[in-house]
Amino acid sequence: MGVEEQRAGEFYVERDVMNKLCLDELARRRTHSTRPLLKERVKDSLRCSVPKLKHSVLSFVPILSWLPRYSLRQDALGDLISGISVGIMHLPMGLAYALLASVPPVYGLYTSFYPVLMYCIFGTSKHISVGTFSVTSIMIGTTTERLAPNSAFMILNGTNGTEVIDVVARDALRVQIAASTTILSGIFLFLLGMIRFGFVVTFLSDPLVRGYMTGAGIQVVLSQLPNLFGIRTRRFSGPLSQVYLLIDICRHLPETNIAAVVVTLVALAVLIAVKELNIYYDKKMPVPVPIELITIIVATLISYYCKLRSQYKVAVVGQIPKGLQPPRSPDVSMWGSVVGDAFVVGIVGYSLNISLGKIFGQKHGYKVDSNQEMVAIGLCNVVGGFFQCHAAAASPSRTLLQDSTGGKTQVVGLISSVLVLIFILQLGTLFEELPKAVLACIVLVNLKGLFMQFKDIPALWKSNKVELLVWLVTLVCTILLNLDLGLAASIGFAMLTVIFRTQLPRYSILGHVPGTELYLDTDTYEEAKEIPGITIFSSSTTMYYTNAQLYLDALQEKSGIDIGMLLMKKKKRDTEEKRKDKKEKNKAKKEGKKQDGVNGHLPNSTVHLDDKGDVEKGSPDLKLNQTAIALVDPPINGQVNWAFEQQGNGFDQDSKTGIHGDDHITQTSSTGEEGEMGRTSVNNTHTIILDLSTTNFADTATVKTLKNIFLNYRKIDIDIYLTGCQVCVVEQLSSAGFFSESIPKSCVFTTIHDAVLHSLRLHGASDVPIIYEYALDLTCTTKM
Repeated sequence: MGVEEQRAGEFYVERDVMNKLCLDELARRRTHSTRPLLKERVKDSLRCSVPKLKHSVLSFVPILSWLPRYSLRQDALGDLISGISVGIMHLPMGLAYALLASVPPVYGLYTSFYPVLMYCIFGTSKHISVGTFSVTSIMIGTTTERLAPNSAFMILNGTNGTEVIDVVARDALRVQIAASTTILSGIFLFLLGMIRFGFVVTFLSDPLVRGYMTGAGIQVVLSQLPNLFGIRTRRFSGPLSQVYLLIDICRHLPETNIAAVVVTLVALAVLIAVKELNIYYDKKMPVPVPIELITIIVATLISYYCKLRSQYKVAVVGQIPKGLQPPRSPDVSMWGSVVGDAFVVGIVGYSLNISLGKIFGQKHGYKVDSNQEMVAIGLCNVVGGFFQCHAAAASPSRTLLQDSTGGKTQVVGLISSVLVLIFILQLGTLFEELPKAVLACIVLVNLKGLFMQFKDIPALWKSNKVELLVWLVTLVCTILLNLDLGLAASIGFAMLTVIFRTQLPRYSILGHVPGTELYLDTDTYEEAKEIPGITIFSSSTTMYYTNAQLYLDALQEKSGIDIGMLLMKKKKRDTEEKRKDKKEKNKAKKEGKKQDGVNGHLPNSTVHLDDKGDVEKGSPDLKLNQTAIALVDPPINGQVNWAFEQQGNGFDQDSKTGIHGDDHITQTSSTGEEGEMGRTSVNNTHTIILDLSTTNFADTATVKTLKNIFLNYRKIDIDIYLTGCQVCVVEQLSSAGFFSESIPKSCVFTTIHDAVLHSLRLHGASDVPIIYEYALDLTCTTKM
């Protein structure tokens, strides 16, 4: 056995035909696993040492690892510019996204401060910007408005007796609900991260996440329409809440505040125009123009001097308290009402964080730890919740800004936090006259990235229509069923698509490509020709309990052998033959008794056959024992091939199948004419080869199905071989008791080619004559 390199692009391999047993012997398979036992792994995980303790501490608190190595010369300037730019962007976003969470604007500033500091300490991504985000904010807002609706805080106005909303009591309860939900969400993420459960995000496929974000963006737009038109509407929750909200908005459109609409149009025009200029001159400007901050400053000045609130009834932000709030413990009694919302908020926020983190980690060449990211976001929400923050997440727009302005480390977050802190302590009260319509415009303009995801539709239509269906179903479910139920329904539908795809795999018959050892789908490749007498069956997915019966049905359909019908016919024929044998024996006994009565017993009776194999007419033994002799057609290998009887009379006994030195397999007739290898309607199938290269596990249904295939096809004298089995699959088959005397391990071959050569050698001396042009010991020479 050896490999001899001939020239570039070609090599020749010469080896023996190998089944599983030969391969294990040649490759010297280990008798024991190299992986430590579970007991040893547990001991090792509990064993404490100084290096292990240091590694654990540095992994849990990454700032202790990167901060001592921080380079002032290389990183400081870029981080300073980026930190100021991101901090300026935090201010309007914090104020605007607080409206989405249905809490006073100052709490959005708190969310732009505390979680950012926590992520700098515990996060592993150097480029994502954590803080307020539209999707998580609207999810918190849905929860707060469901548990604290406006209708629960209606009080009578002592002046004119009309009902008004107790805004102070309502906002206090909503802040408490948002904080409790955020803390519980953080606890979920922290615990899941500690038990290394970061892989949970893999169940959220990219089309699902993008469709969900787009649906959440549409909900954000609908929630801000009342602020844009200056009207007051009811807030709805549950399925179809967005439909009811849109109907209510249309009902209140006659009450539109013209001054608010003017503010909206001007703010939108300025924001959109400057943002487009920022994109157009991106490479020429060191930092983009902070148009959001400029807009809120100018809008506040105009609102203050033009008295928009008092004279034109334009809604403004209102009181912004100066300073930080003391920490407060959460209301644990609320956790039962918000547990589902908290889990969904945590998973959505984490999935966004890890997605952005991995994108920028690959771009800049560092690794983002998914489990530590889960811990970091969990701690951001837990600590932030104690300071009345709502759920934090990474913002794509701020993250892109941080990367484009030269940010290189988590120090950017520290600098932006200082800027936000200065605003909270000294400048917050200056923006009490800021119109809410301006904040709503800032929210809408920053949703451009989400709505650009509608471009996924034509792209997915061309590439993968199943993923397009997941995207669309997720979008519709998110809009109609709301964010929590919509996510659950979308995940369920995505899982169903996976199951359906395993239920509808592609089954194919493989054929040999002349001049190679390759076997390809005969429906796809013209040169792939089936070998007479051998059916090679392949599936595009693993076989398990949901598609095991489909696998069996497809095998019968593709091979053209109805095993159930053949077994029934065989049983019927066996029963008929037994009945005839019994009848003939009884008849022979009666005839024998009659002859004994006339002629007596004849010793040494024999039967004489003529040259044609017929019984001689004059034989006395024929007269005595003619029913005791039954002449049948010569069987194949001593047995009747029932598949042969179903498919036809077989091919010409003079035809020969040859495997030449360059692996050409051809069929030659007795007249010397050579035809291409192919399977016809009269082909005598003697072997079925199952290609299990796509199988990665073997459950009980798989074992049972394969065992039935072996036993049933053996009954009609068809050999079954397995090829391409992974080691874990063979081990699982062995553990399940699949292999036995009737199904030995020698029926498992390394490659399809090995199984084909073995089959041709085994059947070559009887129904399929074989010409081997190989070296001794049936060595196969393969040219590639």
